[in-house]
Amino acid sequence: QVRMVESGGGLVQAGDSLALSCVAYGIPFSLRSMGWYRQAPGKQRELVASITSGYNANVADSVKDRFTIARDNAKSTMYLQMHDVEPEDTAVYYCNQIPPDDNSWGQGTHVTVSS
Repeated sequence: QVRMVESGGGLVQAGDSLALSCVAYGIPFSLRSMGWYRQAPGKQRELVASITSGYNANVADSVKDRFTIARDNAKSTMYLQMHDVEPEDTAVYYCNQIPPDDNSWGQGTHVTVSS
């Protein structure tokens, strides 16, 4: 069964750092491009960062120079390092494949940034 388990969210202040993790189950993780998505209150889910099986990484312009994506294929785990967070980063963060598998969205991890 395909399953994504996100963790690491919390309540932080603007300017703080936060590290998210995602463990993927049931997929050939090392062969798949993966992404971090987020959904802010009242907004559609958006792709924040992605990383290919070959470790090529991309981040959205809105988080460029603040967020870094990484993966550890041996642990089927993906990471999102968030620096200098802003209130606009408040959202539920999810991990999924690229393109996303609609049957494997996890619970996500909540990130709340106070000003």
